[in-house]
Amino acid sequence: MSSVSIVIPTLNEASSLKRTLRQLAILDPPALEVLVVDGGSQDQTVAIAQSTGVQVLLCDRAGRSVQMNCGATVAKGDILCFLHADTCVPDDLVAVIEQTLTDETIACGGFISLMSGAQTTRWGISLHNYLKTYYAPLLFKPHLFLKGLRLLFGDQVMFCRRSDFWGCGGFNEALPIMEDGDLCLRLAKKGRICQVNRVVQSSDRRVARWGSLKATTIYLYIGILWGLSVSPAYLKRFYEDIR
Repeated sequence: MSSVSIVIPTLNEASSLKRTLRQLAILDPPALEVLVVDGGSQDQTVAIAQSTGVQVLLCDRAGRSVQMNCGATVAKGDILCFLHADTCVPDDLVAVIEQTLTDETIACGGFISLMSGAQTTRWGISLHNYLKTYYAPLLFKPHLFLKGLRLLFGDQVMFCRRSDFWGCGGFNEALPIMEDGDLCLRLAKKGRICQVNRVVQSSDRRVARWGSLKATTIYLYIGILWGLSVSPAYLKRFYEDIR
């Protein structure tokens, strides 16, 4: 039986969630469980999740960190996988995750995120997202980079052992942004962070709204300032919620 619990934080994700859950229903092997943790959606998100039979948790506060911790608290699997509602995954997701974590030196893993939409594939931004997993820790935490630190982000479908997740305190609920990078920094004390050589497909809705140039500028700006320890509360001003 699978040991992977998939946790999906949602807030007004009706336009994306149905496809994501449909894909999760045909995983081979299947996940142990799928938990949708809703932060107060005003659309049909909760009804869509309930109609598919997955476990739905209603969180009293919105926020990815809060919602993902809520799901992790209830999860039964030995491995936690955190999935955005607008991200498509391969059919063998569970097998890849379990195989990766058979290496006891790896504390956390994630995939290569290919950003695309109905009209185009964002090759340039996808390449930058791939490279920043490596260059960001190399620039800002070179001593930890040499020990295996890589910076993963939420659209890369992060996964780790439940014991390691709670051993380092889970997601920091005080962070409105960059909670994923912060978790990597703490999980790196448990072992290496690994970017698996497999692809997941993430929605380009933010880039479609902003435009490629503006999006790349904002991503770089936020990343550099975070690397320089600027407050995530300040950085959140530049990262509007887009559905």
